[in-house]
Amino acid sequence: MTATLPTLPEPRTEQPAPRSAGPGRRLYALDGLRLVAALMVALYHYGGRDGDVSRAWGASPRHEFPHLSSAFAYGCLGVQIFFVISGFVICMSGWGRPLRSFFASRAARLYPAYWAAIVLVTLVFALPWVTYKTVSPSDTLVNLSMLQQPVGADRVLGVCWTLWAELRFYALFALFVVLPGASRRRVVLFCAVWTLMTVITSASHVEFLRVVFMPEHSAFFIGGVGLYLVHRFGNDAVAWGIVGVSFLLGQHYAVAGLVHPPNPHYFSTRSAYVVIAVLALGYAAVAAVATGRTDWATWRWLPFAGALTYPFYLVHEHLGWVVIGGLHRGLGVPSYATFALTLLVMLVLAWALHRFVERRFTPMLRRSLGG
Repeated sequence: MTATLPTLPEPRTEQPAPRSAGPGRRLYALDGLRLVAALMVALYHYGGRDGDVSRAWGASPRHEFPHLSSAFAYGCLGVQIFFVISGFVICMSGWGRPLRSFFASRAARLYPAYWAAIVLVTLVFALPWVTYKTVSPSDTLVNLSMLQQPVGADRVLGVCWTLWAELRFYALFALFVVLPGASRRRVVLFCAVWTLMTVITSASHVEFLRVVFMPEHSAFFIGGVGLYLVHRFGNDAVAWGIVGVSFLLGQHYAVAGLVHPPNPHYFSTRSAYVVIAVLALGYAAVAAVATGRTDWATWRWLPFAGALTYPFYLVHEHLGWVVIGGLHRGLGVPSYATFALTLLVMLVLAWALHRFVERRFTPMLRRSLGG
């Protein structure tokens, strides 16, 4: 794969001029969209599935939210929308940046809030009145590396499986785009080769290839990268072709993983049409940002919303169970009020993590890594 990447600078005729107002300005709507995706996942975790959250409610969420639980079940697609946004953002942030700076920015962005969330969940689950139990001390220490999933350790945070996918995307993008130097041609080639390896991996059933190229997730990252090409260089058939193929493949993997025949053992039966429609709306929302159709949305609260997204995503599931149980079963707060209050508590906690952890330690870690 490395042998096919061009090492010489491309002619200027193959490198369309970036939009004058494009790559450097803040995309406020993208911040808001990130929080929407995180809230979708929270709806799923609180009311769209069974499992540990049923212990928090004292009953299945189907009984607590008989009219909404089937809709909440589609909230898990917020993860796929996250991946599209991530493809866009990583391509934007890695463009023109040396490898060390790219590595430092990613590590500083991910780890401080993540470490704080690991410690916080471990301490809360250790409280004697909390029925949930954390993982073993050894596995907790492994979790601090963010590599618990490939080594087979139990996860402290249920949502961290998505971070393992993100890390693999970062590694591929760093190796084949950031290290040789980002250019339009190189990014297009990266998307084309990764797409090809996605379908080869699916056809070959080789576990090593599946781990590296992650076919169930890759199309969404590639779609986001394609949309960034649209944002940076304007409309062209190649960039939109990348986006279109990524959507066609992505919806296939999403439907295959989330849609099943009616079965009483499943929490809900999702419709393939709704899965495709939700993904299409997610792609359309990021495309609206990429093409400048959301430039009018410059409200100051949108960057604040974006800043809360990552810490909220980290803590909302497990700590949400504790809050739900305390409010609903402990204090008798009605289901819908408990749902709303839990979201509010998690957003406040996310603000605290952003204010006292991320804003303090992210710049410090970035500087120490030479970013």
